[in-house]
Amino acid sequence: MSKINPVQVQKFLKGMDYPANKQQIVRKAQDEGADDNVRQMLDRLPDQDYETPAEVSKAIGEIE
Repeated sequence: MSKINPVQVQKFLKGMDYPANKQQIVRKAQDEGADDNVRQMLDRLPDQDYETPAEVSKAIGEIE
């Protein structure tokens, strides 16, 4: 899997209502046309609620 920039991921989460759980985030990215690499990265997020886009970006950064 290629390295994913959290900024790339955020473009697929534009308009996301927070707080959101992992499943909602993955579904939103899929609905916005995220590619396989982005979806695979989001599938690796810890299963928790995220209060802000920054929390999602931070969690992505900790995975890589």
